[in-house]
Amino acid sequence: MATSPILIISGTNRPGAFALKVSKVLVEHYKSIGTPVELYDLGDLPREIFDAGCYAVKPPAFMKVQDQVVHASGLHVVTPEYNGSFPGVLKYFIDMLKFPESFERKPVAFTGEAAGMWGALRAVEQLQMIFGYRNAYLYPERVFIPGVTGKFDAAGQLTDPDINTRLASQAKGFTAFVEALKA
Repeated sequence: MATSPILIISGTNRPGAFALKVSKVLVEHYKSIGTPVELYDLGDLPREIFDAGCYAVKPPAFMKVQDQVVHASGLHVVTPEYNGSFPGVLKYFIDMLKFPESFERKPVAFTGEAAGMWGALRAVEQLQMIFGYRNAYLYPERVFIPGVTGKFDAAGQLTDPDINTRLASQAKGFTAFVEALKA
């Protein structure tokens, strides 16, 4: 079992985002199989990271998540689809991380969610190009959640058993993928 945690990145800073709800479901699936896991919500990005000078010098408040990314055994990105792509804040987050060590030979899994019928297929494919460019190891079992607005109840609980099963399978498979790459 991985000693360094898998880091789940909730790929938007939008309040009440479904990406965060899906991320929390994934946290529970990883925990249920004994995989160390952490969650980072882009809503927690420090405000000072958006200052132009941050391209040269990262603020101390950003260093914690930078270290989480570098030391994670793998990354699991949960992204919504915004305007046919992934959120700009997710691209900015990627751009702010250390190059090349943040993604070089890092296992990465993707889950997409959207209100529309494609479940963020385009957003995930675009992210796969970016992470592939950065020499990450892409886990091939992607999960797409179409019509996400109807998949959670008022308390934020996932109500679709098929999606829940697919997320559990993805967590189990990605854990095995991370372990195989370590060996």
